[in-house]
Amino acid sequence: MNAQVIETPPNHTGAAPGVMAPKNGLATASMAVGITGLLISPVFVGGPLAVIGLVLGLAALMTAGRTGVGRGRAVTAVVTSSLAIVVSGLAVVLLLWYANRTQECYRPDSLHQYAQCVRLHLDGN
Repeated sequence: MNAQVIETPPNHTGAAPGVMAPKNGLATASMAVGITGLLISPVFVGGPLAVIGLVLGLAALMTAGRTGVGRGRAVTAVVTSSLAIVVSGLAVVLLLWYANRTQECYRPDSLHQYAQCVRLHLDGN
């Protein structure tokens, strides 16, 4: 009798064959929210979304410390969320600066007059 040995491919997760590897869904969710927040951070929705991503990312980082899974995604979430918060803050500062510099232009008779007024105020004349 020839007994054949069937080899299973190596499991790269470190778990025993047939056992599901642990997952960190919080890390994946926080990474998605952080990246989305960064992409839309010039819009006001990006800032609050980035704060949510940062909180989720920090929670995912703590979970990754206990389970050893999802650390890279959690770090990505924290970094992208932090960048999104900074970009959102800069967008707000620039918008406030623009509104302050051009506040006299808000009652134009035409779009051409508005554009001309804005050019005058931004050039410092």
